[in-house]
Amino acid sequence: MLRSAGAGRGLSRFAAVAWDGDAVAYLDQRLIPRDVRVLRARTPDEFVDAIVSLAVRGAPCIGVFGAYAVALLRKTIADDALFQSEVARVRAARPTAVNLAWAVDRVLAAPDMLAEAHAIAQEQIRTDAAIAQHGVELISKGAHILTHCNTGSLATAGGGTALGVIIEAHRHGKRPRVFVDETRPLLQGARLTMFELAEAGVDAVLQSDSAAATAMAREGIDCVIVGADRVARNGDTANKVGTYGLAILAAHHGVPFYVAAPLSTFDFSLENGNAIPIEQRSAAEVEEFAGTRVAPEGSAVYNPAFDVTPAHLIAAFITEHGVLRPPYGESLSELQYRESLRLSR
Repeated sequence: MLRSAGAGRGLSRFAAVAWDGDAVAYLDQRLIPRDVRVLRARTPDEFVDAIVSLAVRGAPCIGVFGAYAVALLRKTIADDALFQSEVARVRAARPTAVNLAWAVDRVLAAPDMLAEAHAIAQEQIRTDAAIAQHGVELISKGAHILTHCNTGSLATAGGGTALGVIIEAHRHGKRPRVFVDETRPLLQGARLTMFELAEAGVDAVLQSDSAAATAMAREGIDCVIVGADRVARNGDTANKVGTYGLAILAAHHGVPFYVAAPLSTFDFSLENGNAIPIEQRSAAEVEEFAGTRVAPEGSAVYNPAFDVTPAHLIAAFITEHGVLRPPYGESLSELQYRESLRLSR
């Protein structure tokens, strides 16, 4: 069984992605919690299919997977033009999550691609640990926390972002209670987040997405913590569809709304969220439930995978460099400046 290289958080017995010599091993997240199965990808089609089908998912995790994919394809494809073409397919497999393109480009520019992919994987573990340490200060003892989608070890190949903060609070004895959105239409909250929280021993209660407003009104929700797939330089944030609605509900109820994300998820090339590409997914994800059609034949379907939360609804970003607060024009500019200095050394 694939063993975790992480720090013992969340899905502690398994790694979401790992280098396996002549392949990239990964947990098939489509099967959890019914089955915990490790698959191996070696070909461009296998890498693309794993990402598009959501067998590998979560922006940072996709980045690690894409990094290893590039390193392996360089070893197995001698023709430079074919190599570049196949890498471009992997890079474009999920357009919203910026970590994939960031990791692929970084490995392509490295003299030793495999070493760079290993570095990205190890950095993610350290980054997640730092995010957890900074974020835990925002969690009060006994806090009721609402979260959406899955942001734990499965989503990052490290210790997790938003879920990493929650699990760290639990380890600090703060005993949070977590209200987990099921996360329609693919139930990442019900299947993956509840699984990871059970593994970590965290008190969690599953709810339908449509129960979030009532939970805020009646269950004393103290904060909302979510992850991100891309953050524009003004703070507008793309995340799993449903996040924007949660932010509006949180603002109405006076509940702070936090986004936990690594620096690699910030896209400083985009002025605002209007420029973030939003992936449209298969109609079958909405028309069917567990393989059974539930909508009438011929139904029109709108199925964006992500939405964009405006920066003014976000109380703070939790990053590996600390907690960033508004005005984001200043705090994110400072973050960008510090990163540019690091890269120039």
